Amino acid sequence: MALRTDTDLPLLERTLELARHGSGRVHPNPVVGAVLARDGEVLGEGWHGQLGGHHAEVEAIAAARGADVRDATLYVSLEPCCHHGRTPPCTEAILAAGIKRVVVASDDPSEKASGRGLGILRDEGVQIDVADGELARSARLLNQPFRKHARTGRPWVLFKSAMTLDGKVASRSGDSKWISDESSRERAHHWRAGMDAVVVGVGTALVDDPQLTARLPGEGSVGEAGGGGGAKLFRRQPRRVVFDSLARLPLDSQLVTAAPEPPLTVVVSRAAPRQAVAALEMAGADVVVASGENEPARVRCALDHLGAGGLTSLLLEGGPHLAGAFLDVGEIDEVRIFLAPLLLGGRGARVPLEGEGFERVSEALRALTLECETVAGDLLISARLREW
Repeated sequence: MALRTDTDLPLLERTLELARHGSGRVHPNPVVGAVLARDGEVLGEGWHGQLGGHHAEVEAIAAARGADVRDATLYVSLEPCCHHGRTPPCTEAILAAGIKRVVVASDDPSEKASGRGLGILRDEGVQIDVADGELARSARLLNQPFRKHARTGRPWVLFKSAMTLDGKVASRSGDSKWISDESSRERAHHWRAGMDAVVVGVGTALVDDPQLTARLPGEGSVGEAGGGGGAKLFRRQPRRVVFDSLARLPLDSQLVTAAPEPPLTVVVSRAAPRQAVAALEMAGADVVVASGENEPARVRCALDHLGAGGLTSLLLEGGPHLAGAFLDVGEIDEVRIFLAPLLLGGRGARVPLEGEGFERVSEALRALTLECETVAGDLLISARLREW
């Protein structure tokens, strides 16, 4: 896009800042921000802040408080919607307000959009400008789960792990508590709260008997009282998903006894005993039978099913066997690894990823971006593997 005024770029960048206010609040919708301006003067701002609430464009128009906006420009971080959903189409609100120019930071790849909204506005005489370059890329990165789900039908996957300096996630005896620092574990709970589901393999479930809920310690936590040890639960809890081919998850485990709130999904294979599957269902778990000749194929089948159920983002927490299957099938989109200042050693100690892997180093999956930050005593390494 050739920017037409000196204020186009900063105002479009402002829409990205506004969009971030909706993070974790509007699932499964994308986060969106909007700014209404005339000659560089802001008339109104808005963002999509609640599922079922007004969209960013409508909020920005309302924030103008009745001002004449017919010669104003609407800046928006995502292509305006043109379909009836929980709210009326934003294109109708834009046309009703008489806005004559719309500047968009990124496209909407979903089947109901994909340029249709912009086409409707153009047909009605609205001038449309669409950004490109780094700003457009930044706008797309705000909505990676939404974009992947729209394009593939499968959820976006974030793989999280904690390892020692020598790349171990558990000792040869299986002990892993705790490799990461307490501050790192709190950070991970924030990630859980922002995801649709947390995923582990049955091995992790059997060894750790986890809750897989999003919670924080102390009185200053965001959320409602609950959990043990003084911890507080976040208001938004992810679905817990366990890959358990033979339905071995114990009925007295914390995951099962808490079901169905928060919800629990157990992914089994066709080889799972019917009696065990029925018992899990009776206990409140949703059971998904994943088909496929091997574990990577069953992972892909399960992701198709979970995506069809509306899940757009997964936090994959292990263990190494399951994480390797996700890697083998090409379904890890981002990696966040806490590197602890420990040396564990041991030939039988666990590494974060197993599976088949790649035959040659030249074939390895290379990260598109790499970022590092210090979290208390750990180093957090974040790597984006795919962009949607």
